[in-house]
Amino acid sequence: MRLAGYAAVFGTPDAANDIIIPGAFARTLAVHEGPLPLFWQHRPDQRIGSIEHMGEDDRGLRVVAVLDNATSQAAAMLRARSVSGLSFGYRARRYRKTARGRLLEEIDLFEISLVTHPLQHAARVHFVS
Repeated sequence: MRLAGYAAVFGTPDAANDIIIPGAFARTLAVHEGPLPLFWQHRPDQRIGSIEHMGEDDRGLRVVAVLDNATSQAAAMLRARSVSGLSFGYRARRYRKTARGRLLEEIDLFEISLVTHPLQHAARVHFVS
């Protein structure tokens, strides 16, 4: 089973008031070797797949992932649309503090997760096959 969606959206405050600016993922995308893991709810003990493709576009960080087991609970929940959130594990390499939160300028990615409640509401799965 494959899925596609946005793990991050540019220019929109998340629930922690962080805003990701375009280009924030450029360095990590350029130097990262091998596929990132796809976790269930940010749990490293529950790896459910891997990221086949990721890249920035005008909207945010678009990802295409493959699930390891098409008959898993995660796959069933994706098909039923009972889970559709995406999120990412990261370290903020460079940011600016503002009165409202942080502007994230450079981000190191560690993982992408399928989640029930993403910190960025618009970070969602848009396609499942």
